[in-house]
Formats: sequence, structure tokens, C-alpha cells
Amino acid sequence: MNPVYLQRFIRFCIVIGAAMIGGLVLFYLSKYTYPFIIAMIFAFFMNPLVNFFELKTRLPRGIAVFLSLLLILSGFAGLITLLIAEIVSGANYLAKVVPGHLETVIRFIEEFIAGQLLPLYNQSATLFNNLDGQQQDTILSNIRNLGDNLATSVGSFIQKFLLNIPAFIAWFPNAATVLVFSFLATFFISKDWKKLSNFSNKVLPPRILLGTGKVIKDLKGALLGFIKAQFTLISLTTVTVLIGLLILRVEYSITIALVSGLIDIIPYLGTGTVFIPWIAYEVIIGNYHLAIGLIVVYVIVVVQRQLVEPKVLSSSIGIDPIATLLALFVGYKLIGFLGLIAGPVVLVIINTLHRANVFKAIWNFVVGREGPRIR
Repeated sequence: MNPVYLQRFIRFCIVIGAAMIGGLVLFYLSKYTYPFIIAMIFAFFMNPLVNFFELKTRLPRGIAVFLSLLLILSGFAGLITLLIAEIVSGANYLAKVVPGHLETVIRFIEEFIAGQLLPLYNQSATLFNNLDGQQQDTILSNIRNLGDNLATSVGSFIQKFLLNIPAFIAWFPNAATVLVFSFLATFFISKDWKKLSNFSNKVLPPRILLGTGKVIKDLKGALLGFIKAQFTLISLTTVTVLIGLLILRVEYSITIALVSGLIDIIPYLGTGTVFIPWIAYEVIIGNYHLAIGLIVVYVIVVVQRQLVEPKVLSSSIGIDPIATLLALFVGYKLIGFLGLIAGPVVLVIINTLHRANVFKAIWNFVVGREGPRIR
């Protein structure tokens, strides 16, 4: 074998091995240190606010960190309080009107069974009695098999649901512990951010430090852009639904619009969770005017989301709309709902590494030549 190709093969194996070992190390470490990873990320994004308090008000670093955490938590708590107050108000309204709506739906089902299913059943029974014994046995056997399969599926679902209840309940103490550790770690990491930065500057080689700083800076901007894009999409859906409901003169339009906007971030459910049952009910009670209006609002929201999402994401994270759409589709196909979030994030990471010449540097190492450095 040509020595040049042998050296390239060895370097290629070194790169693949280093990537696999690094990935495994990060995976197993993250299982036990994820509260501190969360704290590191949060401290990184919170750092500009801390620097603002420290430089503009000349407060000690620790007090600046405490004020920043207090401000962020207060804003988050205030937003949650407003949402809960609005949702509680809407829930009280629903508690008054839902019983009447359920009674209407039950009456419709009773009339449907009496007017449609029972005559169909009588006709089927007459046809069944006219069949010979072997045909009747075959039909009954198929019905029993269908019933057994249905019972098995329902029983399996109920069993899994009941078995998951203890795990779900046990999740709350673990979540509370993670939040406490993450909060404390965020405070201390942010407080000692300059010390940690100076330590990394001494330990890491300048070339790696420069490239890592470039990658982190680009990732920060792209991820902030991604969060901004999601907020823009939710706000757009909320405003569209609110305008539509106000035109239709629906009560508690603000509550319904807020719920629709929040649910719209969930691809499997989306605004259809709110609108489809609502439209069906309005059709049942004969309120066709409102049903048609809700259909129009729902179609506008869905079409708007599909048309605007790739453009908003691409403009916010600096990636071509076609590449963004491809990342959304591939992520959805690979891991489902989470892929719609993970796909663009992975695309952002790949794009950032490409712009920082990381892939070129790896390739140049493999082929054994000098090339553009990581910048």
C-alpha cells in the first residue's frame, strides 16, 4: 500500500476514533452532570445582563448575578401568573358552559344511534340470519378475534399508563432537585465567570481557544435567533387567532388565542387541538356560521405557519430557507416532534463549524497538508 494513503487512513481512523470517544465521554458525563451543563448554558446567556449591572452600576459581581437571576425569575413568574390568571378565568367560564355543551353532544349521539345505527343493526341482523351456519360461524369468529385484539390493546395501554404513573410522580422530586442544583450552579458559575475564562485561556492552546470562541459566539447568536424565531411564530399565531375570534365575536378570545399560540409549538397537536373539536361541536348544534368562521381561521393559521416558518427560521439563524425546511423534515422523520426542534439546531451547529473552518481543518489533517486554520 502507498505510504501516503496509509498515513491518510491512519489519520482518518484517529479522527473517527476521537469523535466517537469524545461523543461517548460527553454522553456518559452528561447523564450525571446535566444540572451543571444547564447552569453553564444559562450562565453563558445571562452573562451580558450580569456585565451590564456590574459595569453600569458598579456593583460587585456576586450582587450583579443575584439581581440578574432575580430579574429573570421575576419576569418569568410574572408571565406565568398572568397566563394562569387568564386561563383560570377562561376555565371558570368553561365550567359554566361545558355541562350544557356535553348534554347537547350526548343528545346528538343518542339521536344518531336511534336514527342511524339501530336501523343499520336490524338490517345487518336480518342479513346475518339469512346466512348458512358456516358463514355465521366465520363472521362470529372474526368478531371475537377483533374484540380480543381490541381488549388486548386497551388492556396493554391501561397497564402501561398505570405503570408509568409512579415514574411520573417520582419525576417531580428529581425535577425539583435538578432545579435547585442548576440555580445554585448558575449563581456560582456566573459569579466566577472571569476566573473560569482566565483558567481556560491558560490551559487551552491559543489556536483551539480562538476556534472554540468563534464557534461558541456563532452558536450563541444562532440559538438566540432560533428562540426569537419560535417566539415570533407563536406570537403570529396568537395574534391571528385573536383577530379572527374578535371578528367572530367569540367570548374569552384572549384566553383561547393564548392557548392556541402555546399549543401551536407542538407539531403533532397544534391549533387543531383547540379548533377541530370546537368546529365539530358547532356543526352538531347547527351553528354553521361560527363553524365556517372557525374553519377559515384555522386554515389561515395552518397555511400561515407552513409558509412563514422556514422563512422566519432562516432569517433568524442565518441559514437558507431550503436547508431549514430540509432540516425540519429530516428531523421530524428521524425522531418525530423533537426533531422539529433538534433539526434546525443541528443545522446551526454544522453551519457554524463550517464557517469556522473546522471541517476544512479536519480534512487537511487527514490528507496531511496545511490549510485554513480554525478561526
